[in-house]
Amino acid sequence: MDIASLVGIVLAFGIIGASIGMGGPFIIFVNVPSILVVVGGTLGATLMRVTLADFLGSFKVGLKAFFYKMDKPEILIEEAVEMANIARKEGLLALEGREIGNEFLQRGIGLCIDGHSPEIVNKLLAKDINLAIERHMAGADMFKAMAVYAPAMGMIGTLIGLVQMLSNMSDPAAIGPAMAVALLTTLYGAVIANAFAQPLAEKLILISANEKLNKSLILESIAAIQDGTNPRVMQQLLNAFLPENKRPGDE
Repeated sequence: MDIASLVGIVLAFGIIGASIGMGGPFIIFVNVPSILVVVGGTLGATLMRVTLADFLGSFKVGLKAFFYKMDKPEILIEEAVEMANIARKEGLLALEGREIGNEFLQRGIGLCIDGHSPEIVNKLLAKDINLAIERHMAGADMFKAMAVYAPAMGMIGTLIGLVQMLSNMSDPAAIGPAMAVALLTTLYGAVIANAFAQPLAEKLILISANEKLNKSLILESIAAIQDGTNPRVMQQLLNAFLPENKRPGDE
């Protein structure tokens, strides 16, 4: 689980909830018509721009912001170099049945063991990388759209509330509920956009970038193993994927 995402969303909503609680009864910030306008309107508008399958799939992608665990590049390099040593001394078939922690690396090694040419292996793995990035970006794009539509729906709710209030000025009892809709829809839209949708979209973009880096590292590893590259040379090549302060020999 990604602790940063969990702590971030709990902290954001916790602070908002605490500030509401310190200012008076929490129930006055709950208005069903406002929720329907903002939440229902945002989901409806977002659904219009994509297919139902993409809409539902984007929420599955969104869970990666909380449950994605990225393998450390240093560990991947260490494991790849170890396998390169084995393959160079005993051949690629010696890697068959070896337990590999990373699924993408395992798939690449499996393709090598099956005897596929370097060109085919590279093509299949590169396609996998591109499709994964497309899925992540589609999910991020949907949450970005929600961040745009939520405040807009909040404004629509505000206008609805103002129209209702102005059309019933003669009835003092109707002014309060109408004003609540007018103000709370704006609040709901701002909270959904800035405490949920936009941060989630940006986290998915970050995850996509990190995953692309790791998979590109693995792609280079597989190519080096198939080419029989000296493991020491291979490690130096792969260390380029690490920040300078994390490369072996750097302080």
